[in-house]
Amino acid sequence: MPKKILIIECSLRKNSNTDELAESFAKGALESGNEVSMVSLKGKKIGFCNGCLVCNQTGKCVIKDDAAEIVSAMRGSDVIVWATPVYYYSVSGQMKTLIDRANPLYGAEYSIKDVYLLLASEDRDADHASEGAVKCLQGWIECLPGVRLAKVICAAGAAEPGAAMECAAFQQSYMAGKEIV
Repeated sequence: MPKKILIIECSLRKNSNTDELAESFAKGALESGNEVSMVSLKGKKIGFCNGCLVCNQTGKCVIKDDAAEIVSAMRGSDVIVWATPVYYYSVSGQMKTLIDRANPLYGAEYSIKDVYLLLASEDRDADHASEGAVKCLQGWIECLPGVRLAKVICAAGAAEPGAAMECAAFQQSYMAGKEIV
């Protein structure tokens, strides 16, 4: 049975290395017969969580912006793929803000089972570059029973535009998408 996959591109750069990894993953997943949706945070209005916790009672955020539609798509997806540049050894600010705004998923019903993390980093040491980003995402995943971090792929040393396409991570991203069945 095909999986519903949501890929969230968290880089604000046009034609970024992060986007290349996300598109490679999507290509593999589509070739395996999965349903793939992609959303880019470029141009999206996503405000900071104000911590009111109304979403815990209503299942919806009180802030009216683009986050509600993305969180709704997350809820109905079997697989979520976060694609982000590494900023100061963590995820991008826009990704962290969306993670915080996904609080309506906490305690709610959702289809999510697997989460993938695609990273583009200028640092050439993939383990060092990804450690903080993984920790950030793992904190979110631990609050969602039944969800696991399936795979982390880091395009280490991807500083210049197009560099991710030259990294092993580009092919790894494609294969990770292709292996979802």
